[in-house]
Amino acid sequence: MPEFVVIIGRSVLSFLVLFTLARILGKKQLSQLTFFDYVVGIAIGDMASTISFDTSMKFLNGVTSLVVYTGLSLLMYFGAMKSFKFRDLVESSPSILVKNGKVMEKTLAKHKLTFDDLLNGLRVQGAFNLSEVEVAILETDGQISVMKKPQYQSLTPNDIGLNVAEDHAPSLIIIDGVFLEKRLQYLGYSKEWLLEELRKKGAEDIKDVFLAQLNSDGSLYVDLYNDEQKLEQDNQKPQLTANLRRIQADIEKIAAQTNDKHAKKMYYNQSEEIENVIQKIKPYSKEKPT
Repeated sequence: MPEFVVIIGRSVLSFLVLFTLARILGKKQLSQLTFFDYVVGIAIGDMASTISFDTSMKFLNGVTSLVVYTGLSLLMYFGAMKSFKFRDLVESSPSILVKNGKVMEKTLAKHKLTFDDLLNGLRVQGAFNLSEVEVAILETDGQISVMKKPQYQSLTPNDIGLNVAEDHAPSLIIIDGVFLEKRLQYLGYSKEWLLEELRKKGAEDIKDVFLAQLNSDGSLYVDLYNDEQKLEQDNQKPQLTANLRRIQADIEKIAAQTNDKHAKKMYYNQSEEIENVIQKIKPYSKEKPT
């Protein structure tokens, strides 16, 4: 049998074996690569490639090595799940790099990180000033997690006592002309409602729609196959301006009720920022004539 045929056959078989073993190992290899996961992944991949072209190696011996490595990896994972001490030995544990705005130099040196590495990790998390950082932690996968001090954290509706309606992720209900009826029913809408909304957008039928997405506020985004066809998307900008005005009024009401001077100033500053946003979008928030 020609050698290239043997190599093709070995490559296909080793690929199938590697695919099966990767499925057994699970998605942790992709989502949370620790140093150990990284090394094991490289070793298993190198074994699989060697099996493909090294005809001097018996195929069964190569597969046995792959299975042994995979089995040992699974044992390590199960041991880490059952024992904290074993998990700390295998995967280590998160380490504090910054505490109360102060850098832990010994921890940096232990993990062989430079000051530039730390600053780069903080910037990725949106922290450009060390004094703003309450805690920065080096995770087991090498990522840096950051918690800012309370005064530097973004203001949320809950912080100012605003009630916000429950939200759900936008959901695609038409993909490439295919209607996902069960998904629409799950969200509480009927096919008749959808067809009526599509007509408002310029579509005569579902087959005219390339993509349709239902947003959490009930608005519908539609993209037609024919881009030259007139498509009137719901204009939500006037509603956006009205919502911003309501939020601004609520903030000013809270500011008037508080006796804390610093809090009062913060609320009024937030109100001014909202006003600036309103003025910026004002030229675009007018409804188009029909």
